[in-house]
Amino acid sequence: MKIAQVAPLSESVPPHRYGGTERVVSYLTEQLVRQGEQVTLFASGASKTAARLVPVCPRSLRLGKAVDSLAHHIVMLEEVFQRLDQFDIVHFHIDYLHFPLSRRASFPQVTTLHGRLDLPDLPPVYNQFTDMPVVSISHSQRRPLPQAHWVGTVYHGLPANSFDFQEKPED
Repeated sequence: MKIAQVAPLSESVPPHRYGGTERVVSYLTEQLVRQGEQVTLFASGASKTAARLVPVCPRSLRLGKAVDSLAHHIVMLEEVFQRLDQFDIVHFHIDYLHFPLSRRASFPQVTTLHGRLDLPDLPPVYNQFTDMPVVSISHSQRRPLPQAHWVGTVYHGLPANSFDFQEKPED
């Protein structure tokens, strides 16, 4: 399967420091590659991946001198939409930024929402875009936006080798 992963540009994938979403995108991307999928990652240029990397900006926006992060994300969306015919599915990890464009193009897509959804500015967005397929990271995350087009819940995972198995808990 040919999969596009569209990551936030704030941090590299994986992040050098903090960057929960970017870390999860990295875990998912690398596992898909290990499973034999053809994955293209749209992310900052400092990202490290076994997937094909489309570097939208030279380095993460937080570490660079970018003043307007939206400008870089708009460029990234143009890069993604110019290549839609190259993918079987596009997996967005950039909240709702692409919704207006995605609604006007017909292609398989899903958006995983990694952050808080209880912010007062969000209901109008999800009221307007009830057709956009979204995935939650927990069932409780959905509560503030029941009107969203929820298509699944996928809990954030960690590679199994991230921790040593302990048969008995340590106190």
